[in-house]
Amino acid sequence: MLALLVALHIVWKPIPFPPARKAETAQYASKHYGIHSYGLKPKVIVEHYTANESFGATWSTFAANAPDPELGQLPGTCAHFVVDRDGTVYQLVRLNVMCRHTVGLNYVSIGIEHVGTSDREILDNPAQLRASLALTRSLMTRFHIAARNVIGHNESLSSPFHKELYAPWRRQTHGDWTRADMNVYRRLLKR
Repeated sequence: MLALLVALHIVWKPIPFPPARKAETAQYASKHYGIHSYGLKPKVIVEHYTANESFGATWSTFAANAPDPELGQLPGTCAHFVVDRDGTVYQLVRLNVMCRHTVGLNYVSIGIEHVGTSDREILDNPAQLRASLALTRSLMTRFHIAARNVIGHNESLSSPFHKELYAPWRRQTHGDWTRADMNVYRRLLKR
C-alpha cells in the first residue's frame, strides 16, 4: 500500500522569466483568452508528464523559451512544477505568473510536469507519486481547488474553465494523463 503522508519540500529552481517573457505571455493571453495579463489566479491543476527522462532536459526546454512550432510565437512552454523520479519537487515559476502548458487553460491553471514517458510510469513510481500527491493536495488547499478541477492534460477539453479564442486550437489536447489514469490519481488524492 502506498503511504501517502510525505513532508513536502520544494526546491526553487526558477527558469528565466524576465519582463520580456512576461510581456510575451500577456500577448499570448490576449490572443487566446481575451485578457492582456501574465498574471494567474489558479482554479485548475493540470497534471502532465515530460515525455523525456530527466529534470535537466525539462528545465532546459522551459528555460530556452523557444517559439512554438505551429505559430512560431512566444512565450515558449513551461510549467510551474516538475516532480522528478526520485520524488524531488522543483518549482520553476511563481504561482502568480501564467505558464504556457495547456491550450485553453493556461489563464487559470497550475502546470505540474512529472519526469517520465507515460501516466503508468508515474503511477507505478511510489516516491514520485507520493510527492506529486502531496504537492497537488497542498495546492488544492492553498487555492481552494476541488478534486474535479485536478485534471490530466488529456482532459483539458472537458474542463468548465476551458476557453480558447484561436479557432484552430479550440479542440486541441494531448495524450498525457488520460481520464482512466486521472481517476486513479484523484481516488488517491481523496485518501
